[in-house]
Amino acid sequence: MSLKKAQDVNVLDTLNYLKTFEAHKKEYVGKQFSYLLGKMTKIQPQTVWIIPNSLDSTIVQKSLFRFYDMNYPIMNETKMMITWEIALPYKTASFNNRRNKFYFSESEKRFYGNRIVKNILVYR
Repeated sequence: MSLKKAQDVNVLDTLNYLKTFEAHKKEYVGKQFSYLLGKMTKIQPQTVWIIPNSLDSTIVQKSLFRFYDMNYPIMNETKMMITWEIALPYKTASFNNRRNKFYFSESEKRFYGNRIVKNILVYR
């Protein structure tokens, strides 16, 4: 029972921590994603998933960042969805995802780092 409580506290802490970025999104909107990543000192994204645009499947307007290892799914895990100021080419984003098996590696940091944040949404 105590192990389950400890896990719940970690999930709740992650949610509260990431919600602070959403609450202060005015500081990050219009700036490069690398600025937001630099402010995330307690936790960094582990995986990244692309969300193709529903009206144009050749572009990615949003990316979903997960903060847990994808091999260990967590119920009610906290996610951060970033909407980009300028859409990303689907082929390029998809290639990066597959090459790194969805893990948020150094190449993803470089790829997403100079992209401009339009909106931040944190949810479970």
